[in-house]
Amino acid sequence: MTSNLLERQTILVVDDVPENIDLLSEVLREHYHIRVATNGEKALKIVYSDEPPDLILLDIMMPGLSGLELCRRLRANPDRRKIPVIFVTAMCSVEDEKLGLETGAVDYISKPISPPIVLARVRTHLALYDQTRELERMVYQRTLELSISRQQIIRRLGRAAEYRDDETGNHVLRVAHYARFIAETYGLGSKASSIIFATAPMHDVGKIGIRDSILLKPGKLDVAEWEIMRRHPLMGAEIIGRHENDLLETARVIALTHHERWDGKGYPAQLKGEAIPLEGRVVAIADVFDALISVRPYKPAYSVDDSLKIMDAQEGSHFDPALMDAFRKTLPNILEVMHEYSDDKGAMTDRGLATDLLPIPS
Repeated sequence: MTSNLLERQTILVVDDVPENIDLLSEVLREHYHIRVATNGEKALKIVYSDEPPDLILLDIMMPGLSGLELCRRLRANPDRRKIPVIFVTAMCSVEDEKLGLETGAVDYISKPISPPIVLARVRTHLALYDQTRELERMVYQRTLELSISRQQIIRRLGRAAEYRDDETGNHVLRVAHYARFIAETYGLGSKASSIIFATAPMHDVGKIGIRDSILLKPGKLDVAEWEIMRRHPLMGAEIIGRHENDLLETARVIALTHHERWDGKGYPAQLKGEAIPLEGRVVAIADVFDALISVRPYKPAYSVDDSLKIMDAQEGSHFDPALMDAFRKTLPNILEVMHEYSDDKGAMTDRGLATDLLPIPS
């Protein structure tokens, strides 16, 4: 019996008169799981709980929080605004009904109630609500699939750029994780941090345009070679192109600006301080740290301690001081990823795609 009730849709009946609650419950309990509240405050607690109702039957005239005010609050809450509300009230003038519907109710039933009408209206609006949720779920799933596909392409392009001097391509994954940790610790919201995580792998895609004799040179570059190397942010931005899509536009910004420096001595545009987009400043720290701890054709891998000393010395010159503070605070997370995605474990391109870029439909 209990499991059968749990499978049923839940109706919340809100009325300050117990007899009215009893009557509506009697009409509905054969078909639905019923919850009750004798005032608006109790109703809100139920609605905001982890198991909200599928539909609310709501009286208007109640002491304290009225039905109209309760409905207004629900419509102002993004997580609960879609729950259908049907007013069940003795206020039955045309003006009352107009006000109730304008407040956000999907229907209006006058007292004394007709049980067949109550059942029919409840059944109709629950069916519409279910239909809406299923359509939203399908749209969300399809959009999520497109987002994941886009991220996979971004990662593979990023790996293509790194492949010649980093056989596993895990550098781009480590940088993505580091950047996300720094962004979150700095105070960016989850969506903004997830976008940085999803797009950071494209930071060096412009290396595709740099010839091997320069990219793989085992030693310092001469002046002419260095000038060519410094073009890769512009090449990366051109490869990605301009887009209205947040993912691709952020990828372009990161590719273009992750070699700018806080003191204005970076490249390609010599941007200074907060003129450098935040995404570029975040990835600059993540990229340099991972480059320091990794083997490169022109250098051995430095220890974590030595890498941190180098980075500390460049706070306020190369790196944004506030972001360096966030970097230090989240260092335990960064070191964990450093070991989890180490190059000796082989390529791990598709691990950890960002699935929280989209709001989950309620």
